[in-house]
Amino acid sequence: MKEQLKNTINNSENYTLAVAEAMPEKNYTTKPVDAVYDFRELMSHIAYGIEWWTNNYIKKEETAWNPPASKTNKKEAISSLKDSYEYLRKSLNNGTISEEKLNGLYATLDHITHHRGQATTYLRIKGITPPEYTY
Repeated sequence: MKEQLKNTINNSENYTLAVAEAMPEKNYTTKPVDAVYDFRELMSHIAYGIEWWTNNYIKKEETAWNPPASKTNKKEAISSLKDSYEYLRKSLNNGTISEEKLNGLYATLDHITHHRGQATTYLRIKGITPPEYTY
């Protein structure tokens, strides 16, 4: 995998994990309104989304949207995020990175960024300053 792509994925992972770590376990059920995911569900959605987007848009393996139950606690949610990022990296280490795979990677990263932005808002709702953004 090209060094720039590796750095982009690593930066995304590091910042996502920092956001997940910043929320105390007792607040993992926080949500701003009833109609949205709680923080725990949001972290699980990001993790599952990484795998789903990787399958459908990088590996080109049509996969139905069928998320598992959300992780039950902070430790499991963080472990799932780490596993999902590793899955993403491995999918890009197999062969050439075509323009199609690159577009899939950027779509995956965009999905992560979208929901991670929501997560930083959840932190602020609880009076927690989100980790400094890194890129």
